[in-house]
Amino acid sequence: MTEKEYLDDALSSQKFISGNYNIWAGECVLKNLRDTMLNILDDEHCIQATIFNEMSSRGWYDPQMATEQEITLLRNKLQSNNG
Repeated sequence: MTEKEYLDDALSSQKFISGNYNIWAGECVLKNLRDTMLNILDDEHCIQATIFNEMSSRGWYDPQMATEQEITLLRNKLQSNNG
């Protein structure tokens, strides 16, 4: 595997891990357990951001800015789904 592939895999893994901790934190009954899960979730987001920033600095992850038209279309779609 190339370094890019390793980082891509690590970023995908962090997204998956963060998603799970988010679900688990939301389902905790005990406050101290929820706080622990939220602290872990924050740590996982920091790891994810570090990987993202490294990939971005190497030109391996280049998210595109949405156009005003794309934003308007999405906003209208979401508003119609909620109404």
